[in-house]
Amino acid sequence: MKICFVCYGNICRSPMAEYILKQKLREIGKDGDFVVESRAISDEEYGHDIYSPIKDVMDKQQISYDKHKATPLKASDYSKFDKFICMDDSNVRDINYIFDNTSKVSKLLDRDISDPWFTRDFNQAYQDISEGIDKLMKEIS
Repeated sequence: MKICFVCYGNICRSPMAEYILKQKLREIGKDGDFVVESRAISDEEYGHDIYSPIKDVMDKQQISYDKHKATPLKASDYSKFDKFICMDDSNVRDINYIFDNTSKVSKLLDRDISDPWFTRDFNQAYQDISEGIDKLMKEIS
């Protein structure tokens, strides 16, 4: 299964979700069965690494990550992934401008995961994303 997490800039929420899921899949020996990546709705942060306060939270939680480059979502990505998992309603709305078909698009939680770039609450973002990943793990494993 190929999963792509989507947020606004691909420097906070979506890479955090990507690396949390990768770690959980490694822990149960299923990482070889999945491709997990992340993308941005916007190209504002194109090429940037994960935002340092997000790295700090992941370090504290012992979530390993690689060098990251924020990458905008493209129409051609639709055929590359089985699921596109967004962080909030605005991501879902904006993805409609990129894809003609949104049948593969959903949100990580029933509620929005607030963008810590604006809220500055990086720990809350981690808690919400972890909750969503735990639900996703039950669905996919």
